[in-house]
Amino acid sequence: MDASPTTKDTSTECQSTHGYISGKARYLARMKRIEGQARGIHRMVDEEQYCIDILTQISALTSALQGVALGLLDDHMKHCFLDAAHLGGDAAEAKIQEASDAIARFVRS
Repeated sequence: MDASPTTKDTSTECQSTHGYISGKARYLARMKRIEGQARGIHRMVDEEQYCIDILTQISALTSALQGVALGLLDDHMKHCFLDAAHLGGDAAEAKIQEASDAIARFVRS
């Protein structure tokens, strides 16, 4: 069961800011480039370009998204996960489960 983007499970939230905050501008710039790539693929399909060229661009887009995901996971592990580990107890257990679930979703995609 997926939570909506506006629903927050406060039991597993970080105690302070999110781990990616220091790189927020970098993430936003990367997402803007990814948006441009997606629009480019849309245009390629609309213009009926060669399938292999479209697939090449889709592969690049997928790699770019995976890069963002890995960066966010790394930031999460270094920040929120580490904070919870220092606190120990249920918070640490919840973060371990949360990270395991996120990694499982990422591997399946």
